[in-house]
Amino acid sequence: MPQISIDYSEGVAFDRPAFVRDLHSRVAALISSPVDDCKTVFRKAEDFHVGHGGLPRAATVYLEIKLLSGRSRELRTELAEELLSLLERSVRPASGVRAHLAVNVLEMDRDFYRKSAL
Repeated sequence: MPQISIDYSEGVAFDRPAFVRDLHSRVAALISSPVDDCKTVFRKAEDFHVGHGGLPRAATVYLEIKLLSGRSRELRTELAEELLSLLERSVRPASGVRAHLAVNVLEMDRDFYRKSAL
């Protein structure tokens, strides 16, 4: 059931299908969930700014993963570290571009999360 969103800007490249295979496999293994429960959406950011614009050659990839509540802090920390490492291995900044990578692991309240498949 992990809900994953990845925002990225101009200036970075990565093989999204290959990345998703690695991402879903790693997430499923770490949280003991079927791979088919993992869902990821990619969103290209039209605008990305660092500070007051002092880094004209900057790019970003921000990965946010939402899990149902109840997992330990240690597991969420391990997941964040593993996914940041996966980004570091997978993202290729364009020449002269500094890529800012980040991962955020969030919890969704089980009492209020609902889903459906049609």
